[in-house]
Amino acid sequence: MDRYRFEKQLWSEGFRRIMGLDEVGRGCLCGPVVAAGVIIRPDYSLNRDVADSKTLTEKEREELALEIKEESEFWTVQESSAAEIDRINILRASLQAMVKCTKETGANPDYLLVDGNRFVPSLIRYKCVVKGDDKSASIAAASILAKVYRDRLMRNLHQDYPVYGWDTNVGYPTQQHFDGLQKHGYTKHHRKSFKLRTERQFMQTASNENEPQS
Repeated sequence: MDRYRFEKQLWSEGFRRIMGLDEVGRGCLCGPVVAAGVIIRPDYSLNRDVADSKTLTEKEREELALEIKEESEFWTVQESSAAEIDRINILRASLQAMVKCTKETGANPDYLLVDGNRFVPSLIRYKCVVKGDDKSASIAAASILAKVYRDRLMRNLHQDYPVYGWDTNVGYPTQQHFDGLQKHGYTKHHRKSFKLRTERQFMQTASNENEPQS
C-alpha cells in the first residue's frame, strides 16, 4: 500500500504544507487526549514503512518519533486535559487538540489530512480519512508522535501513582486500573465524567482503540 498517495495527489495540485493530524487516548480513564500534527517534506520519505502506531513496538515508535522530528518540515504535539474532557466531552476535546496543532506558531498548513470521519469547520481545506494512520504517511507520523508523547507522560505519572499500573496500561482500562480505582479512588488526572460508564463499556472501547488497523 502506498501510504503517500494522498500526499502525492495534493502535492501535484500545488499544496505544499500538508499536515497530517491524529490523536490518541480517547479510550483512556485518565490523562489528556493528545493530538499531533506533522508536515512531511515533499522530498522526504521515511526510511522505514510508516505504520499505525499501535502496530509498532515501543522501541520502533521511539526510533521513528526521533526520525520524524528531525526530518519533517514541521511537527507539534498538543493536549486537551482531563478537566477539559470533563467540561466539553471527549469528542470535542479530541477535535480541540487537533485544532491546536493547526494553530501552532510556524505551522501554517494549507491542507489537512485528518484521521477519522469528522473534523470541525475550518478555513483550511481538509480531508477526513477513516483509518488514516494506515493510509497516509502524514497521519501515521502524527499517530506515532502522539502515542510516544502520551505513553511517556503516563509512565512518568506512574511514579506518583503506582497503584493504577500506568507504566503498562498508560491510562487505558485494565483490571489493575479498575482495582486501583476501587481501592484508592480517583486522582486529579482521572476523567470524572467517565464514571457513569460501565467497566464492560470501557474494556470494549479500549479493545476497539488498540486493535490493529487494516
